[in-house]
Amino acid sequence: MFSRRSFLAQAGTALTLPAFLNYAQAEGIEANNRQIVGQTPQQVAENEDYWAWIKNEYTVSPNLLNLNNGGVCPQPKAVQDAHIRFYQYCNEAPSYYMWRVLDQGREALRGKLAELAGCDAEELAINRNSTEGLNTIIFGLNLKAGDEVIVTKQDYPNMLNAWKQREKREGIKLVWLNFDLPQENDAYFVDKFVSAFTPKTKVVHITHLINWIGQVQPVRKIADEAHKRGIEVIVDGAHTFAHLDYKIPELGCDYFATSLHKWLCAPFGSGLMYVKKDKIKDVWALLSSPEPDGTDIRKFESLGTRSFASEMAIGSAIDFHNGIGSARKFARLHYLQRYWTDKARQMPGVTIHTPKDPKYSGAIALVSVEGMKPTEVDSALFTKAKIHTVGIVWENISGVRITPNVYTSIKDLDRLVNTLDTIAGEARKKQKS
Repeated sequence: MFSRRSFLAQAGTALTLPAFLNYAQAEGIEANNRQIVGQTPQQVAENEDYWAWIKNEYTVSPNLLNLNNGGVCPQPKAVQDAHIRFYQYCNEAPSYYMWRVLDQGREALRGKLAELAGCDAEELAINRNSTEGLNTIIFGLNLKAGDEVIVTKQDYPNMLNAWKQREKREGIKLVWLNFDLPQENDAYFVDKFVSAFTPKTKVVHITHLINWIGQVQPVRKIADEAHKRGIEVIVDGAHTFAHLDYKIPELGCDYFATSLHKWLCAPFGSGLMYVKKDKIKDVWALLSSPEPDGTDIRKFESLGTRSFASEMAIGSAIDFHNGIGSARKFARLHYLQRYWTDKARQMPGVTIHTPKDPKYSGAIALVSVEGMKPTEVDSALFTKAKIHTVGIVWENISGVRITPNVYTSIKDLDRLVNTLDTIAGEARKKQKS
C-alpha cells in the first residue's frame, strides 16, 4: 500500500535542499493512490477517476488538445513549481547558490536517476537531451577507416547526421538497413541486423522505439547477437525511458541515451546518458575534460554553466513518475493508444501503421487517411477540432503521428476519433465525386 511516510522518505533522500516534491503534492498522490489499492496495472489503466486526478496535475490547455507528446511532453505542476523555485533561488546570488548549493545536489540526483534506470550511479551522466548523449558516444568511440557501423533508415536524423559526419571525415563505413513496418515479429528485426554483420562490424545503432511510427524493436535479442560477435551496441532510448516498463541493463546495451523532457516529463532540455562501467574509458569526452579518456562518468558533464534549476527539478519529475508507477503508467499509455486505434481501424479508408501488441508498441501510433496527404490530415484535425498532431513523411513512412499522455482522457480521444471519422468520410465523398 502506498505510504506517505515512505514516499516522503524516498523524496527526501534526493537532496539536502528543499524536497523535490513538497508535502502537499505528496499528500495528493497518496490520496489518489488509495483508490487503486489491490488493482492490477491493467485495471488501473481503465480507472478514469484515477487518471482524472493526474490530468488535473497538469496545466495543459483545456481547449487545444495536444496529441503530439511524441515531440516533447509538458511538465506536471509539481515539476514546474520546483523549476521556478530553484530558478528564483539561483537569482538571489547566482554564483553562490548555483555553484555552491544547487551544484551539490547532482550526486543525489544521479543516484535517484540510477534507481529509476536500474543501473549503477557511476554509469549515468546528466546532460540536456538524447542528441547530446548519443552524439557524445558516437563521436567518442575509437573507430578507424573501414570500420563498419550498422544504422537504419528509420533512425533519428540527428544521430544519422553524426554518423555521416564520421563517415565523411574519418572513412568509417555505414551499413544501412531499411524496415518494412509495422512488425510484430522479433525474428524480422534480429535477422535484418544479423544478416548485416561482418568481421568489420564494430557498432550497431538501435532505436528502441522508432519515433515516426511507434514501433518497438527487440533490443535485447539484437544486442545478444551483436555481443556474440564482439560488436558494441548503442541504444537510442529517447522515447522509451519512463514510457515502457524496463530497466536499462535489461536491454543488454553498452551505451544508451534519452531525453528526460519526453516521457519522464522533466524540464525542457534535460537528459541522461548511460555508459556501461567498463566502457567509460573507451569513450572520449565530447567537451573539455581534465581526463577525456578517463574512467569517471563525470567527464561527460563538463558543460560549463548550465540550467541548475531545470537540472534539480528533474527530481520532482522522478517523484511524480514513481507516484504513478512505471507498470501502471505504461499500461495506461498503451490502453489510450489501443482505445483510439481500435476504433480507427474500423473506419473505411483509415489505416493504422502501428502494432497492436504491447510488446511492440506504446503510446505512439501513426494513422493515414486514403486520398489525403499527412499534412492535410494534420491540418484538418486542427481546423475542425483544435487537435494538435504532426504529419510524418520519412523514408517509407507516411501518416499523422498521434501521441496521448497520462493526462489525456477518454473524452479527449473520443474527440479525436469523431473528428477523424468526419475527415475520412469527407475524403471518401471527394474521391467518389
